[in-house]
Amino acid sequence: MRILPVLDLMGGQVVRGVAGRRLEYRPIVSSLCASSKPLDVARPFRTHFGLTTLYLADLDAIGGGDPAFSIYSELISDGFCLWIDAGVSEVERVHLLADAGADRIIVGLETARPDVLAEACRAFGDRIVFSLDLNGGAPLGDTLAWGTSDAEIIATKAVALGVRRLIVLDLAQVGVADGTGTEDLCARLKAAHPGLEMIAGGGIRGSVDLHRLRHCGVGTVLIASALHDGRLTRADWEGL
Repeated sequence: MRILPVLDLMGGQVVRGVAGRRLEYRPIVSSLCASSKPLDVARPFRTHFGLTTLYLADLDAIGGGDPAFSIYSELISDGFCLWIDAGVSEVERVHLLADAGADRIIVGLETARPDVLAEACRAFGDRIVFSLDLNGGAPLGDTLAWGTSDAEIIATKAVALGVRRLIVLDLAQVGVADGTGTEDLCARLKAAHPGLEMIAGGGIRGSVDLHRLRHCGVGTVLIASALHDGRLTRADWEGL
């Protein structure tokens, strides 16, 4: 199983995400470091866990602001590989993130229409990752543009548009240590699309959740709080 540490960026700092209530997010307090600066937070993931690929959620950009290109550059220059979610709503931003060095570019349901996703997949292929953004099980974003508010149908439409990597993330579960709540959905999507790379996160409590997700066909897990709080160690995922 592959672990992707998550950096939630806001105002130039790494913050702790809790249930998607972004106005309440505060700078991270971690057992791994005494700083909330992105590079200071990222380096312990490499030294403690051997993890050099990071999932970077640029919350200011997702909220409509400009991407934090200088932070991306700093992390990449230090040897990190980045999956970046920076609020793609137009294809132009996909090109900007590619030029900035993003290894994978997240196109999220919260901000992107299906036509944008389709064009991104045509232009960048496997570098595009579609995030099925949920809140309490309900899809976020412009569901009218997708013609449905059914998460499973939206995911199936995304696959038809060219998506080969899919994140299933319920923001209501983020940072609350209550499990992802999406295992059944992940299992159904993997069964329907065996070639799809399944990625999940939000609310990971410990190794039991990793085993459960693995059983559902998830090969990559997004984690933040459980790493900062010491609830997961390298031994918990090696060999899965």
